[in-house]
Amino acid sequence: MQPWLSTPVPKVPGTAHPLRMLDTATGETRPTASAQQARMYVCGITPYDATHLGHAATYVAFDLVYRIWLDNGHDVEYVQNVTDIDDPLLERAERDGEDWQVLAEREVALFRDDMQALRVLPPTYFVGAVEAMDAISAAVVRLLESGAAYRLDDEYPDVYFRHDATGRFGYESNYDAETMHAFFAERGGDPERQGKEHPLDALLWRSAREGEPSWESPLGRGRPGWHLECSVIALDRLGSGFDLQGGGSDLIFPHHEFSAAHGEALTGEYPFARNYVHAGMIGLDGEKMSKSKGNLVIVSQLRADRVDPMAVRLGLLDGHYRTDRSWTADVLTTGAARLARWSEAVALDSGPDPADTLARIRERLSDDLDSAGALRAVDDWVERALRGEGDDWEAPSAVRAAVDALLGVSLK
Repeated sequence: MQPWLSTPVPKVPGTAHPLRMLDTATGETRPTASAQQARMYVCGITPYDATHLGHAATYVAFDLVYRIWLDNGHDVEYVQNVTDIDDPLLERAERDGEDWQVLAEREVALFRDDMQALRVLPPTYFVGAVEAMDAISAAVVRLLESGAAYRLDDEYPDVYFRHDATGRFGYESNYDAETMHAFFAERGGDPERQGKEHPLDALLWRSAREGEPSWESPLGRGRPGWHLECSVIALDRLGSGFDLQGGGSDLIFPHHEFSAAHGEALTGEYPFARNYVHAGMIGLDGEKMSKSKGNLVIVSQLRADRVDPMAVRLGLLDGHYRTDRSWTADVLTTGAARLARWSEAVALDSGPDPADTLARIRERLSDDLDSAGALRAVDDWVERALRGEGDDWEAPSAVRAAVDALLGVSLK
């Protein structure tokens, strides 16, 4: 798949700060990249509905990771998948009487437009599950051959992964058995499937059913389970032990636990990723935002309503990426007002010396993406500039460049 268009990232004067983030697996705040090449995989969308603010918050957060790595001089390789074949997509297409491929293509195109509008830097590789089908089915064969997987003796000889195949299952999430079972049932698992060796064993390959799309493979016709696509795409593009696997906190289990287990079973190498990083959920007016409740805030609708995407981005940044937080009218109003003040300040002929401000922005972002703290650092410079303090004629352009490069916000 083709990603969206990129935007130039300005150079920022001063000294960059290495990024440290909280790793879910260890509970420690750790360096995210130590080599010249920094490698990141962020799980992408299942394209059966439009991009909502929960999606946007996640991708904006990992966009900050990308930008801080660039500021530190890393060569960044960033991979994002698209789950363009899975049950939710097929169910939505059937509900609406639409071809599933047409639905997926339309929603992927809309997602690209939304990400570009929010100035999220595009991934190096933007890979759909369908285009990775041969590699995925080959991985299932290898897992069967190694004993990490088994076929059901059933009308549908689906292939399942032995959840304990690596001997490390559970290290990524650190959840207890009760929590794992509950989340597995809620988040796409099938603990009650007859014939499985264990309720937590996860589907690798779904044998063809009448009326469902399927692909030829050495396993017979079928399609993959959800988790394996990320394992295969990440290993193919980044290799084992890449720097960071990211996504929303709802992916901690089962998705990231299984994608790590699949990857480690395929390679015999540990860990699948050096850091597992997760963003919090976005609610609306104090309630969880979900499709079932019908209270999603859709990015494309905000754009259609002529809301400036930079005000949306600033609203999303005004809170810590790991916290569950609520989107309200006040959040957007504050973002729009901040955008106007910042734009006014960087249009001045001069302002206060920006060196301390740029250092504060970098320091806050490098500390587990304290984006709200970085916004306050800019606010402080803006207030002083608007009061007429300082006579540094290069200051406005330096602050404009820093806000663009590090926060991804374009000021008019």
